[in-house]
Order: sequence, then structure tokens, then C-alpha cells
Amino acid sequence: MKLIIQSLIRGLGIILPLIITFEIVRWLLSTIEGSLAPILQVALKNDWYYPGMALISFLLLCVLVGFTARWRSFSWLWDIPGRILLRIPGARQIYGLLQDLMELMSGKNFEEESVVIVKLPQSDVELIGIVTKKGGIKDDQMSSLMDEEQLAVFLPMAYNVGGYTIIVPKSCTRNIDMKPAEALQLVLSGGLGKSKAPKAG
Repeated sequence: MKLIIQSLIRGLGIILPLIITFEIVRWLLSTIEGSLAPILQVALKNDWYYPGMALISFLLLCVLVGFTARWRSFSWLWDIPGRILLRIPGARQIYGLLQDLMELMSGKNFEEESVVIVKLPQSDVELIGIVTKKGGIKDDQMSSLMDEEQLAVFLPMAYNVGGYTIIVPKSCTRNIDMKPAEALQLVLSGGLGKSKAPKAG
């Protein structure tokens, strides 16, 4: 009986992540296709439309927006919808959270050596964190709360979309060679993931 239960748990651990990932991807693709297909069907008069063209059009649009966002003459245009949403109560919190999450996962706005190990004072305990702000930055709300020799470090929690932001002296941190997205994945999984250590150069 014990062997059956252990086999069941192991099987669930293999199959469930596959099913959940597949369903999320399928939902995302079907949502994009279902939303844009009617527009393309009208524009192409159905005769030229084939299933999948909406998804391809969406990906091409993302590439176009991402490419043109590199230029100042276009970047302000793509900022307008976000600025509008940030002024709407309710939508502001949702949009802001998703925007911060995407920036965190992509490593956007993070400088090099932004992943650190924080040593707790008077303790041998160390925590993996991501530097979000440095002291001494002008016109920045978080930075204004810190001295120049301080860092704001986000400490994610395992198996939870949350964490703590602490302000610590630079002397309490040491840099590690890891990208923010990798550090986030490592901590959220409690270190149980199968991510491999970077090979020594």
C-alpha cells in the first residue's frame, strides 16, 4: 500500500505540472486567437483567413511594439495606455502588479550583480534576495528613504507570490552570479527545483 501511495504521489508530480502548463498555454493561445480572429475575418473577408493567423499577427504585433519602444519617438505612445490604467482605482493595482511581475521575471530595470545573499546581523542565517533600489537615486521614493550605502533588497518567499523588502547596508550583502528570474525561481521552489549551477568559466 505504501508503494502504491508513493508511486501515486510521484506520478502526480510528473503529470500535474505537464497538464497545468499545457492548459495555461492552451487557454492563453485560444484567448488570443478568439479575440483577434473576428477582426481578421472582417479585414480579410474570411476568404483569406486561416486558423492560427490571429496568433501569428499577435506575435508580430508584440515584436513591432517591442522594437519601436526602443525609440523615444514611439516609446511615449506605448506608455499612454499604462498611464491611463494607473489612474483608474482597482485597475491600477492589477496593472501595477502584473507590470512589476513581468519586469521582475524578465530582469528589466535590474543592474548587473543585482542578486545578493543577505547575512542577518548577529546570525549565521543568510537569505537570497534581489536588489531593487540603491540609495542616492534622485526623485525616487524608495531611494529617498535610504542612505547612499544602503540597498533595498526583495526577499521572495518559497511557494508563495510574496515576500519582504528590507533595507540593509551594502556590507551585509554579497553578490552571486545569478539572474533575477533564476533567483526568484530557485527561492519560490524552496531550492527543490532541478536548476543546474552555472558552469565555471
